[in-house]
Amino acid sequence: MTFKTLAAAALSTTMIAGLALPASADVSTRTIRVSNGIAADHPVANGVDAMRACFDERTGGAWTFNAFWSSALGDDLQATQMLRSGTLEMVITSTSPLVGINPALGVFDLPFLFADAAEADAVLDGEFGDYVSSMMPDSGLVNLAYWENGFRDLTNSLRPVESLADFSGMRVRVMQNDIFLDTFQTLGANAIPMAFGEVFTALETGTIDAQENPYVTIDTSHFDEVQKYLTNTHHAYTPFMVLFSKPIWDTYSPEEHDILVDCAVIGRDAQRAASRALSADSLARIEGNGVAINDISAENMQEIRDAVQGVYERHADEIGQEVVDRMQAALAELRD
Repeated sequence: MTFKTLAAAALSTTMIAGLALPASADVSTRTIRVSNGIAADHPVANGVDAMRACFDERTGGAWTFNAFWSSALGDDLQATQMLRSGTLEMVITSTSPLVGINPALGVFDLPFLFADAAEADAVLDGEFGDYVSSMMPDSGLVNLAYWENGFRDLTNSLRPVESLADFSGMRVRVMQNDIFLDTFQTLGANAIPMAFGEVFTALETGTIDAQENPYVTIDTSHFDEVQKYLTNTHHAYTPFMVLFSKPIWDTYSPEEHDILVDCAVIGRDAQRAASRALSADSLARIEGNGVAINDISAENMQEIRDAVQGVYERHADEIGQEVVDRMQAALAELRD
């Protein structure tokens, strides 16, 4: 007989009203709030839904999982600080805003790190991902799993980018992130840090020529209306981290820890699948709206990769040389 059947029978027999019983004596009735900087139609919602279903099954309905979207509880950095203080349970955030909390996370901003999604999955879900996660408790955070923000690609209104020379002088909006700024300046572009909300108008008015984002963001932000070219640069892959408050984690039982991690991994698989399906749909829509899409030849891509090696050297100290070395060793092992 399943637990749910036993619980239902017990409720009927003892006339206890309303609440499902916890899955065991080590699982308490809890409310978990998760903050997201993105909107509820993003693939993160697929992961959240899968987590919620997993929580329901594993706890017998003892946990309530409430999602807050579009920075309703503050932006990702603010929400993460709430985790550290123990005033919020969970946040799903890109690694990039958190480099001030843990500089090692800057390793994921290094240019042309992963060749494809399979490589990213293998590194994040393997020993290197565990290594980075092991650093987080010292910052008051527990990383439950790595989800996907995705590869970033370049759009512009000037020309197809087919070689290193094509970056020259191009005014490219980038995140307010030192590694991104350095990467595009090293490539010869005029890198301009700008708040995301200003990008569409800046592209429309010609204040900037180009921007870089994942396909889904390009599509949903309608950048294809003000851009002519999209180049599959795949110059950066940014993961999401599913972070839990360490002060609150410490009040949970070992069984509850297992539930959090296991359900975050189930959510990861659902989120990545949804992200990749939506990404393919977005790219098709962008092309259908008249944007010219091109790849870069292997020879020219190697020249571009070689050009940005100095970015690795210049930022190794702030990230941590050991972190950079371990990342490169993990990639070398995969490619061997």
